[in-house]
Amino acid sequence: MESLSIRGGIPLHGEVTISGAKNAVLPIMAATLLTSEPCVIRRVPDLSDVKFMGQILASLGAQVKFEGSILTVRAEKIKGVGDYELIRKMRGSICILGPLLARLHKAKVSLPGGCVIGSRPIDLHLKGLKALGVKLSISNGYVIATAPRLVGGDLFLGGRAGPTVLGTANVLMAAVLAEGVTIIESAACEPEVVDLAGFLNAMGAKIIGAGSPTITITGVRELHGVDYEVIPDRIEAATFAIAAAATDGEITLLGSRPDHMHAVLDKLREAGVKVERHGPALTVRRGSRLKPVDITTLPYAGFPTDVQAQMMVLMALTPGISIITERIFEARFMHVSELARLGADIAIEGPSAIVKGGKPLSGAPVMASDLRASAALVIAGLIAKGTTLVKRIYHLDRGYENIDAKLRQLGARIERVEES
Repeated sequence: MESLSIRGGIPLHGEVTISGAKNAVLPIMAATLLTSEPCVIRRVPDLSDVKFMGQILASLGAQVKFEGSILTVRAEKIKGVGDYELIRKMRGSICILGPLLARLHKAKVSLPGGCVIGSRPIDLHLKGLKALGVKLSISNGYVIATAPRLVGGDLFLGGRAGPTVLGTANVLMAAVLAEGVTIIESAACEPEVVDLAGFLNAMGAKIIGAGSPTITITGVRELHGVDYEVIPDRIEAATFAIAAAATDGEITLLGSRPDHMHAVLDKLREAGVKVERHGPALTVRRGSRLKPVDITTLPYAGFPTDVQAQMMVLMALTPGISIITERIFEARFMHVSELARLGADIAIEGPSAIVKGGKPLSGAPVMASDLRASAALVIAGLIAKGTTLVKRIYHLDRGYENIDAKLRQLGARIERVEES
């Protein structure tokens, strides 16, 4: 099993190109099942989750071809049963349910896996599909769904922690081929949902309101192939921006979308970080001194839960007390105990982490628990004195394209090592 060995204390300097968004490309890949014609997707990141989704599409009968950052999928003849061993490994795989129902009117898909960051039930997915006329049951770890006809309807997708991103995507993909009009209230507003709607509209769908809490879909008879470029990954961009500030370096993020990052950039500026925008590029560096900030994770356009762990590392560096409150996932502080191994002073009080910052970090072996925790531990390793060994980096490879190579280009002393 591979680990990352990081020698800390080197400020990062230079330019980094932001890859395509993982959370956009996975549902877009699923949407290729809606047509028998070829679909070309550009700026596809080289990630294990993307490869898994490619394998899932192939297991359903689609032809899948990767050529660098370009992916071509042709789902001419497909089946409605998803491979259990593939789907159970990745949460995003549940996105095949809506397209299979729209195309074949039946589906058998195993319940998905993913990072262990708290309960993430698919009840809102199922609620939304039922509103379109789908009959559902769960048996032996599978969702079994049938729908002789998909009929548009009005539905509400709000949940305990806000709207569901993947649930919105699933219903959106089912509704585009349903009869009549579907109105989704309390729809997720994330840029990745907007990107999926853009992909579907380019295929011939009729969707308006994506990016707002109300999305209206007028069903069409069929969709066609498309050539489409995925948006940049706002979470990767935020991770490198925080790394620049944490290491007291300066990084220019090329091909980013600052308009997708308002909440993160606002908190960075509040913390004393200098952020300059040059069109689609951002230059980030630490100001004269860092200041503690309080953060609460919220659905978009609030502060993203996927950046909470990375920001916690920056606050651990910052003299003073910061309070970080997690409102999306109840088990997303698993990185706290590992940061404590490096010397961070963080206490958990219910849904909040109280960070007493300003103490120096020192290198130690640490264990990654999930994707974003992995990124936080890498940032901590970049600033810790001595050597940090981050284990279980297969989590990291799920969502960051060649992160170690990108960091080396910025001056980091980081390498992959094989652990027995």
